[in-house]
Amino acid sequence: MCRLRKSVRVALCICAVGAPIVLAAQPMAGNGFLFGAPHGTISVRGGFAQPSAGSDVFSFVQEHLTLGRGDFGASALSGDIAVFVTDRLALQLSVGSSGRSVPSEYRDWVDNKELPIKQSTVLRRMPMMLGLRYYLVPPGRTLGRLAWVPARFAPYVAGGAGRVWSRFRQSGDFVDYKTLAVFHSTLRSDAWSYGGYGAAGVEYAMTPKVGLVAETRYDRASARMSNDFSGFDRIDLSGVSATLGLTFRF
Repeated sequence: MCRLRKSVRVALCICAVGAPIVLAAQPMAGNGFLFGAPHGTISVRGGFAQPSAGSDVFSFVQEHLTLGRGDFGASALSGDIAVFVTDRLALQLSVGSSGRSVPSEYRDWVDNKELPIKQSTVLRRMPMMLGLRYYLVPPGRTLGRLAWVPARFAPYVAGGAGRVWSRFRQSGDFVDYKTLAVFHSTLRSDAWSYGGYGAAGVEYAMTPKVGLVAETRYDRASARMSNDFSGFDRIDLSGVSATLGLTFRF
């Protein structure tokens, strides 16, 4: 997990820190235009992600613990590197991370001291996807032989597929329903799975090289659960997210 988190942080940092380096190598910009069309974009965004939480393991914990489906909503961080293959179409690599730890207790059970039986539940998702981005209008236009002027607004749609790393973990005190004994444990299910996504967004040009970008995205994925959660079906890793950030043209 430590290595995985580090790799995702490194990928996102490359998007953020590498953008100024790439921009420094970009041909000089004029007053409101670039000398030549950009080759691609680097985007870094932050926002909120809401998992669907639709599988039976979520139904189980919501029934027995003081958890609701909305409790798994979490902050999200994502980054994209896109390279234009035509004026409107770009190939993009996207990485992201979202997750949170939610405290809870049993709804109907207390321990032999009449105290709540407490635990925490962690859900973390990290998609790494390769896809295509298509601009609904040209993201810019060429003037004369050299000047390229960005469009003020450039809406787009995107989609693709890739891999999703996930963690579902519960740590704390639990009830053995056969003996009614309370025991302490940590239950964990880590998995890699395949997934896909669809997204819609819009870029707003602030300068020829820098703009704002807002995106709404839906990820679809599921994964097998470990032996700690034997008897449960695949965990639902789907969800929606809304993010806002900066995009840099290079």
